[in-house]
Amino acid sequence: MEQYALENIRNIVLLSHAGAGKTSLSEAVLFTAGAITRLGKVDDGTTTSDYDPAEVKHKISISLSLLPCQWQETKINLLDTPGYSDFVAEVKAAVRVSEGAIIVVCAASGVEVGTEQMWAQSEEANLPRLIFVNKMDRENADFYRVVEQLQTRFGDRCLPLQLPIGAHNDFQGIVDLMTMKSYLGSPGKEGAIPSSLQAQVESFRKKMVEAVAEIDDSLLEKYLGGEELSPGELGDGLRRAVVTGRIVPILVGSAMQNIGTSLLLDAIGRYLPSPQEGRVAIAGDSGKLEAEPGQNAPLAALVFKTSADPYVGKLTYFRVYQGAINSNSQVWNETRGEAERIGQLFILRGKTQEAVPQIRAGDIGVVAKLSLTGTGDTLCSREKPLKIVPISFPEPAFSEAVYPKTKADLDKLGAALSRLTEEEPTLRLHRNSETGETILSGLGETQLEVAAEKVLRKFGVGIDLVTPRVPYRETLTVATKAEYKHKKQTGGHGQYGHVL
Repeated sequence: MEQYALENIRNIVLLSHAGAGKTSLSEAVLFTAGAITRLGKVDDGTTTSDYDPAEVKHKISISLSLLPCQWQETKINLLDTPGYSDFVAEVKAAVRVSEGAIIVVCAASGVEVGTEQMWAQSEEANLPRLIFVNKMDRENADFYRVVEQLQTRFGDRCLPLQLPIGAHNDFQGIVDLMTMKSYLGSPGKEGAIPSSLQAQVESFRKKMVEAVAEIDDSLLEKYLGGEELSPGELGDGLRRAVVTGRIVPILVGSAMQNIGTSLLLDAIGRYLPSPQEGRVAIAGDSGKLEAEPGQNAPLAALVFKTSADPYVGKLTYFRVYQGAINSNSQVWNETRGEAERIGQLFILRGKTQEAVPQIRAGDIGVVAKLSLTGTGDTLCSREKPLKIVPISFPEPAFSEAVYPKTKADLDKLGAALSRLTEEEPTLRLHRNSETGETILSGLGETQLEVAAEKVLRKFGVGIDLVTPRVPYRETLTVATKAEYKHKKQTGGHGQYGHVL
């Protein structure tokens, strides 16, 4: 894959409630961009993103996936993330290394709890975002109801940029309010706006133009003066509004029918920011770090994920903010205070690896078999060290006791669990000194069940997870002395007792 200038890179995280269709959308995007030649399906276990056997089995995303593609002159690094809260660490890692987000909402289910949680993640990271209303071909799909829900929950800054043509089995295509054209089928065939939608299109177009004009005094003056904003003025104004968070455009489509994905790719390149416009927090400093492509600037990179591959060993995922990392070189791990040898660098698309000689500022790469580097570490130049603020992960909230299935498993248990916790930063392992049990803690039962499957598949160690025993702490705490004499004489035999 060729190298790209900073302004031609987009690092975009896909977020949603579980089941809204992020993975199907990412598959459609890769197919539309020409990165893959066949459109996979979640139910068939053939998507590029969900390649892990546990993901294929459960039909859900468990780990974040890197999905780079090229659209026109722009490299887009999509990061597909899990929708279940048990795997929120993957979401936090992906959000941290992205400059923009796409929040996927199901047209039938509407705004759900997970939608609100992912919106909150975006707000906390101050990410510019787009909303994609997916599954317009589903029964009960209602775009206008979803728009109303979005505006009620998140405010009027959520504005439609597109309108659907039809719904359910009659979903045919999209009207783009910027170009004022319709796009039917897949790929979208350009045409005129249906007469039945003309009034709605004019109404929503007017609201969008007003919102864009309000962000710039010169545009507002021109608009209030009765002049029409040019396509260039409207597009540039909308981009400024999106980057500053004043407008969140709502797009629409169907990932399964691959309708709307080319327009989504256009919107990513046109409205979401590049790494040149992003910020990275340095330990002790919240200022902006200027990133420059090439080797002249001092290196600054953050490790945001670690995984264990049974064939190539430990994989380290990193985002370069400044400078460049070269294959077969040496870098300084400022977090550990040691030098680290870098082998061959890769670009990942799902599980497919592509060897590259260099990863430049703004881009994301992977390297295998680093000996000491872990998630959250900073890689930099030894001559000009700096430390990027590490990713903040949630603390565990659910625990189970771990027992090996066999004596052979017992011998390998410690090493396997240690490698597992290195891969998943929200997992914690400790031994309860009172009960003697090994306790594995995480964010939920599903996460621990998947962890048990992973230990067996990757490391060949079978384990059982059971409810931890409760340690009882009753014991003598104070020593004391007492004496009592019992005497009773009422005729007959008397009674006498002396208790010490």
